[in-house]
Amino acid sequence: MSPTLRRRSRHALAVVAAALLAASFLNATPAYADDDGDLTQPIDFTHNGVDAPAPVTSAVFGSSPGAKIGTPICTTATSTAANVNTACEHNVPHNETSIAVNPTDHDNLIGGVNDYQLAVNNGGHVSETLLSRAHVSFDGGQTWTEYPLDASSTYQATGDPAVAFDASGQAYYATLGFRFVGPASETSPDVVVHASADGGKTWNSKVIASGSGNAGSVGDFLDKEYVAAWGDGNAIVTYGDFRDIQKGSTINARIHASVTHDGGRTWSKPVIISGNLDQAFVSIPTVTPDNRVFVAFLNTGDLTTGRDTYEVVEVDPATGNRIAGPFDVALVIDGATDYPIALGRQTYQDSIFRSWAAGNITADPAHPGTLAVVWSDMRNTAHPVPENPYEAVTNSDVIVSESTDYGRTWSEPAAIELAGDQWMPWGAFDASGVLQIGTFDRSDDAANHVYDYSLLSSDGTGGYTRDVVSTETSDPTKDDRWFAATLDPAFPKASSFIGDYSNIAVVPGTTHTVAYWTDMREQACFPAGTCGHGEDPYFAYAS
Repeated sequence: MSPTLRRRSRHALAVVAAALLAASFLNATPAYADDDGDLTQPIDFTHNGVDAPAPVTSAVFGSSPGAKIGTPICTTATSTAANVNTACEHNVPHNETSIAVNPTDHDNLIGGVNDYQLAVNNGGHVSETLLSRAHVSFDGGQTWTEYPLDASSTYQATGDPAVAFDASGQAYYATLGFRFVGPASETSPDVVVHASADGGKTWNSKVIASGSGNAGSVGDFLDKEYVAAWGDGNAIVTYGDFRDIQKGSTINARIHASVTHDGGRTWSKPVIISGNLDQAFVSIPTVTPDNRVFVAFLNTGDLTTGRDTYEVVEVDPATGNRIAGPFDVALVIDGATDYPIALGRQTYQDSIFRSWAAGNITADPAHPGTLAVVWSDMRNTAHPVPENPYEAVTNSDVIVSESTDYGRTWSEPAAIELAGDQWMPWGAFDASGVLQIGTFDRSDDAANHVYDYSLLSSDGTGGYTRDVVSTETSDPTKDDRWFAATLDPAFPKASSFIGDYSNIAVVPGTTHTVAYWTDMREQACFPAGTCGHGEDPYFAYAS
C-alpha cells in the first residue's frame, strides 16, 4: 500500500518522544483500512504533533528551563544586514515562523517560532523541550530579544505559533500546548492564546479549548490554530478539531472559532464554523477594513483522488458564529498521486521534507470587499507523479484566487508560473491594494534543489514581479543537522522537516512588507563536532 494510503501511525514517540517536535502538519489523505484490515473513515488525517521528526534522536523530553514572565531569555547583537537571524538561542532548530508589526509603533515587531531547547545532562543524555518564544524587536528588526510566553511547566511542548496585533497595539500569540503522560504518549493538545499590552515583553495565557484523549484513543485532537485581530481589544482564533474514535481513527474534522473583545482577558466558548463540511483543516482568519471576518480552510471532499477544496466562511465578529458560507474557492491539486512521497508525507523533487498545499486568506485594506486566497499545488506537474522523489520531476506553483464580493464568488485559480518548486506561500495586501506573496522558491536553481525566500508582487494585470528576499540559499536536500534521514545515498542526511509554513506581513498603512522564514544557511553543531545545516528564523524588509 502506498504511504499516502496507509493508515495513520501512532508509534512516533519511539525515539525521543518525537511526537511533538513540530506541531503543525495535517496531511489529509485517503485511508481505506486500518492495521487489522477493518474499514476506517475514508479520510485519514495525520495529526502533526504525533508524527513529527526529532532534531536529536537520542533525546528525551525534560522539564522546561526556568523562565520568568517579562524577563528576557537572551538578546541578539544589533545587525543592519539585509537578512537578520532573530534567534539568540543557537545550535538548536527554529521553524514555522509568523510575523506581525505593531500598527501604533512600526519599529515594534513580534515573531512567533517553533523554538527547540536542547541540553546535555551530567550523564551525557540529551534533554529537550519545545517551547515557543516571543521574538521581539523595538528597533525595526535590528535587535531581537526572546521572551517567554509562560513561566509555568504546564506544557513540555508548544507549536503552531501565530501572532497578530490589533489596531491599538495589543499583541496576541496563539499556540498549541502538549503534555506528556508517559515516555511514549502525550495528551491531545490544548489551544492556548497569550496576550501582551507592552509590545511582547509580558504575556498572559488563556486556554481557549482543551483537547481530550491521547495518542490512539477516543477524543478530540485540536490542531493548527491561527489568530487575527482588529480594533481595540478584538481578536479571533480558529482551529481544527479532529474527532477520533477507537485506535485513533478520525471520524470528522471541523473548524472552530473563539473571539475576545477585552484584549485577550476572556474568550468566548468555541463554536463550529465549517458548516456541514466535516473533513476540514488548516484554517486561517482575516479581517477586512470594515471589520468583517473571514476564515479560509481546506476540506477533503474528493475521496477518489484525495484532493482538497479551499473553502471560505464569513463569521460574526461579535460572536465568532458562522453567518455565511462555506463558499467554494477552488479545487486544489494536492491528492494521492499529485506529489512524490517520502516518509509517508508529500514532498518535492530530490527531497524528503514534508509539505502540503496550504496557504492563507488575506483582505485588501484599500478595497473592503476584496479577498485573496493563496496556496501552492501541482497542477503544472506531469501526472501521475512518481512516488519516489528521486525519480520525480516536480513543478509546484503558487496559485491565487480572488473575490471582490466578500467571498461569495471567486476567480478561476491562476498559477504564478515559475521554474522549479514554490511552496508554503503567504499572501498580504499592502495599503495600496497590491497583493504581496512570500514563498519558498527554487526557481533560480536548475537542479530544483536549493531554495530562496522570495516576494511575488502583483502588477494588477495578472502578472507578478519576483524579488529574492534571502541573501543566501538554503539546501534541504543533504547535510542537515537536525531532522536528517538518508533515502538516497546521493543525498545524505536530507532534511525531513523545515516547518509547515513561514509568512510575511505588511507594515500597517504602508506599502512595505516584512518577511520571516526558515533559513538553513548557518551551520549548527550539537553536540560539539556534530554539524550540518541549521534551521533559523530569518527576518528581512522585503519591500
